[in-house]
Amino acid sequence: MKKILVAYFSASGVTKKVAENMAKAAGADLFEITPKQPYTKADLNWMDKQSRSTLEMKDRSCRPAIALDPDVAGYDVIIVGFPVWWYREPSIVDTFMESADFTGKTVVPFCTSGGSGLGDSAANMQSLAPGAKVLDGKRFSPSASADELKKWVMQF
Repeated sequence: MKKILVAYFSASGVTKKVAENMAKAAGADLFEITPKQPYTKADLNWMDKQSRSTLEMKDRSCRPAIALDPDVAGYDVIIVGFPVWWYREPSIVDTFMESADFTGKTVVPFCTSGGSGLGDSAANMQSLAPGAKVLDGKRFSPSASADELKKWVMQF
């Protein structure tokens, strides 16, 4: 049986809820991608062209610091969850992807959003972890059932 890690970044709690339910349903471990400097409500105001999140997303080389480096050594599959920001994964997820050795691992993104899909997230994540096999992922609603989450995870 494959060892699975569900890693996630959540700004408002929506992705956290889905990630927790996914890990529980699939018997996977859980890792929160936590920013070293927490985001404030003002930081997350996407309508403010000078907000922290807007500036981070405009600069594709931006790598916000994370509180803990991930240890993915014991896992076969790493599922990475995040809210969609500007049609892709938040920059802090890029930091996560560059903070560990994913060589030989299967990485699968999932997102939560009001309607946007993953965009180029899988391709972006593949370029940041060239030794991994990054698969196309899926968008989940906050109300995704345990059965739906387990069925999706168990296919990897």
